[in-house]
Amino acid sequence: MENLFQVAIDGPAAAGKSTVAKITAKTLGFVYIDTGAMYRSLTYKALKQKKDLNDARQLKKLLNQTEIKLVQEGSGQKVYVDGEDVTERIRYPDVSEHVSLVSSFEDVRTEMVNRQRKLAESCSVVMDGRDIGTHVLPDAQVKIFLIASVDERAVRRYREEELKGRHPSMESLREAIALRDKKDMEREVSPLVKADDAIALDTTSLTIDEVVEQILHFVKEKQHS
Repeated sequence: MENLFQVAIDGPAAAGKSTVAKITAKTLGFVYIDTGAMYRSLTYKALKQKKDLNDARQLKKLLNQTEIKLVQEGSGQKVYVDGEDVTERIRYPDVSEHVSLVSSFEDVRTEMVNRQRKLAESCSVVMDGRDIGTHVLPDAQVKIFLIASVDERAVRRYREEELKGRHPSMESLREAIALRDKKDMEREVSPLVKADDAIALDTTSLTIDEVVEQILHFVKEKQHS
């Protein structure tokens, strides 16, 4: 267990966290843990069951009754909620619109963090989210904080939506991303903030491969120090 290695990747919506984290984990032979997918899974189930998204106790009770599994399959990762494959469904606009609210409640975050830490106890991981380096894995050997302009992130999100056959307006995406930033940075519990010892990487003008290359460099440096 002493040889376990943790890479924490944080940053705002559409900064490229998941894409970069997946490739980094695969290259290193580590397990990738998408914490955002866990919050999205709870949000999806709450919406499906028409729960009051402002009721923290109701959401915590629902979470206690929910099995969320992240399963490595081929080159990607599948997300299952109580056995249902929700990998694509949790990326729909209705979930994206409400996940910030669901993830803002302390009891919900406490339970999620407990689950995330348990996942990181048995293997080397690359974990991405918004409070990994500051709260979930404060002792991670490498902490990265990805940033990118709102315009660049809107373009990236538009391309993702296009691949799924959806064509939202660029302006609506910009507004949604800016609003998500505001909510994430201003929430009382584990707000989005760069850890003091995290390395900031501006990905606006970098390719995915260039970002991964930089992260791998930092990991190798730490492994050999």
